[in-house]
This record gives sequence, structure tokens and C-alpha cells, in this order.
Amino acid sequence: MPNFTLTDLLYIVPSFIVAIVILVGFHELGHFWMARRLGIRVLKFSIGFGKPLWNRVSKKDGVEYVIGSIPLGGYVKLLGERNEENDQPIAAEDLPFSFHRAPVWKRVLVLLAGPFINLVLAAFIYWILLLIGMPALKPVVGEVTDGTVSAQAGLRQGDLITAVQGHNVLTRQDAFVYLLDQLVEGNVQLTVQGDEGNDVPRTVAINAAAYSEFKQPGQILSNLGFDFWHPNDPATIDAVAVGGPAERAGLKAGDLIVSVDGQSISGFTSLIKLVSARAGQKSVFQIVRSGTTLELPVTVSEAVDGGQKVGRIGISHQASQIPENMKVMQKYGVFGAVKPAIIKTWDACMLDFKVIGQMLSGKLSVKNLSGTVGIAEATGQAARQGLLTFIGLLAFISVNLGILNLLPIPVLDGGQVVYQLIELVKGSPVSERAQLIAQQIGIAALIMLVSLTLYNDIARHLS
Repeated sequence: MPNFTLTDLLYIVPSFIVAIVILVGFHELGHFWMARRLGIRVLKFSIGFGKPLWNRVSKKDGVEYVIGSIPLGGYVKLLGERNEENDQPIAAEDLPFSFHRAPVWKRVLVLLAGPFINLVLAAFIYWILLLIGMPALKPVVGEVTDGTVSAQAGLRQGDLITAVQGHNVLTRQDAFVYLLDQLVEGNVQLTVQGDEGNDVPRTVAINAAAYSEFKQPGQILSNLGFDFWHPNDPATIDAVAVGGPAERAGLKAGDLIVSVDGQSISGFTSLIKLVSARAGQKSVFQIVRSGTTLELPVTVSEAVDGGQKVGRIGISHQASQIPENMKVMQKYGVFGAVKPAIIKTWDACMLDFKVIGQMLSGKLSVKNLSGTVGIAEATGQAARQGLLTFIGLLAFISVNLGILNLLPIPVLDGGQVVYQLIELVKGSPVSERAQLIAQQIGIAALIMLVSLTLYNDIARHLS
């Protein structure tokens, strides 16, 4: 099972619940608002499922507002041809307010309103963050591995990436998004600013024959042959995991690791690389403790990260402060923030569509999919990093939620839109039998998708 500590859970659980309530709440609010605007009667607006913790029926319009005991979703119940609770035909005077009696264009708008609001919410969050100021790291190239496509293209340590495939980038996150977006095309053109201060275009040519190497998650930069800059902190242990390989071997907080199996350690990053390559092996760690040099045998445990076995010994370090010349602040005025906020949302949408398409065609591994556990872990990590980071993650997940609901799966909004369009073409509703079969197929597909993402999430934590 995922190896979460109690402290992790104290962040993960509340932040995940808050994220779900906000994102699903706005999604359902989109359906609710559009239905009301188009004259379709809403019977219930619920955040959460299960036994109600709170509910109230509005005296003005009869809508029942509910907060369920299981905060993992929500729904809006619209007036239909039949009352689902008592299976009785609805009154004739209420038929004009029925969802299924509304023109097709109204039904489609109601269905699309949920995903649309998720995209609007994402753009609004980005706009707020750009108003406040989004601190980020510059896309400065760190270590470039000899013999890789990046090294062959002339990429150098210290280069500042200013554009990816013609898209100007200011932050490391933007650079990575465009790299991922262009990777499937086979060639990625980077515009970089070197020590001479000039923008020098260099093309990183990815061999199509070796494309399978880029299918797995967490290997994008490593297979390109470079990493972004990071502080080269000394390999000094800040904390040792209880019961882990390091503790069993006698390593302690404050120890400075200087070599592994005779290979010198230049910093904590190089230590991670050496340990990762020694999964399941016994290695000799040379350390300095209070001025005394010691050698300790450590049996490196195996863990799964990105679908691959990696070595772990259960230690952490205290990261040093990032120098100011490596930081960048994205901040705009009220009107100036509108365009970049929309661009960020649009880029995220296009990336989602491209990734989904590449997964369906087999060009990108389904191991990249993450589910409830992965999302919960990400929200917990973001919450620990601060409110702005958490809000920024909400924008990203909101885009994903909106795009996911547009997929033509019968139980999702996109599938329901397909039903309406078929009715528009053939002049009559899709038969109940056909809808039932399609719904069963859709539920089966979702179960498989959820099972796959859950497996991926757990596999990333199994050791």
C-alpha cells in the first residue's frame, strides 16, 4: 500500500476533500445554473453522496440542497419524463420544464455547462494567481548527460531556455509542458540563451526508432538527456526513516555521505542517482560523522517509481535556499493577466487532448495515468508547499476534470451529448435498450479506468 506517514495523511485527506468539494461543486453549479437559465426545473443539488449531513428545500423554487456524507462527488437532478423516486408520471403542467422535453440545443448546453465551468474556473484561478504574482523557477538547464540527444544537439549546462517550438517560456513548468506537448512529434526545437547572452536556436532531434523509451512516466527529461538546474546540496542526512535500510545500517542524521562503493558523491543529487541504480544490492557507504570517517554496508531496498524499479534507503535532506537569480515572478495587472490566464488554460486543454490521443494510439504508456490516490497525494504535497501552490494545482485538476467529462463515454457529460446529437440527426431519442447497453459499457470502461489508475498509484509506492 502507499507508504504515507501520519503527517502526510493530515495534509492529504483534508486537502483532497477541499479540492473535490470545490471542483465538483463548480462543475455541478454549471449544470444547475444553465438549467435554471433555460427554464429546466432542478429538483436537487447535491455535493457528496450517501446519507445527507445537511439538506434544505428552498421555499422559493422547491430545489433540495444537500451535503452528503461521502464528499467524493456530487450531482444535479433535473426534472425528467418520470419521477425516479416514486416511478410516477410527472404532472402535465410540469412537462414544459422537463429536461427531456426541452429542445436538443438546450439539453446540450446544460450538459456542456459543467465542463465549461471547470475551464472557466481554471482560467479564473490562473488570473487571480497572476494578479497576486506566481513565483516560479527559471528554465535553466542543469546537468547534460554525455552521448544523449541533448548533448548531441549542443545543449549546455547553464543554458536558459527561452522558447520551446516557438512558444516563449518564462518558467520551468511552462517549458516542461511544451516539451511534453512536442515530444510526440519527434523533434523538439529549443531556443536557449547561453553565456554569450544571445538566443541561439538548437534543435534536439529525437530518434523515432527510440521513441518507445519516452513512453513511460517520469522519464521525459532523463531520456532527453538533461535536467533542470537545482541546488547541488551536500549529501548530508537530515532525517532517517524509521525501520528503513539506512536506519538498519546505522546511518544517522548529520552524517555526510562522501562515496558509495568507492564512487565519490558530489552532492545529494548524485547520491540519489547512485542509490537509484542499486535496487536490491548491498553497497558500502563511506560517511563522515563528527570528523570521523566510517564505512557502513547498506542493503538498498527496491521501490517502484514510474513503472521502474529504483533503489531507496530511506533518508532525506534539508534543501538549500534557491538563489534569487534562479527565480522569476509572473505578475500582471487586472487586464494584463487575462490573456496569459486564458493561454495557460488553453495549453492545458490541448495537452490533455494530445495525451489522451497518444494513449489511445499506444504511443504513450497508460502508466502515465493517475487516479484518486495520486490526486490525493498531489493535493497533499501542494498544501504543504503553501496556499498558492495548492490553488494552482486546483486549476490544473479543474482543466483535467472538464476535459475528462467531455469524453464520449455514456455515463459522462460527453456521452450524454452524443445521445442528444443522435436524436437531433435521427429525429427521435435513442432507444432505452441502446442507452442501457451503452451505459453498461461506459460503466465497465470507467471501472477499468479507475482500476488501472488505482493500480498505477499503488505501484508507484510499492517497495
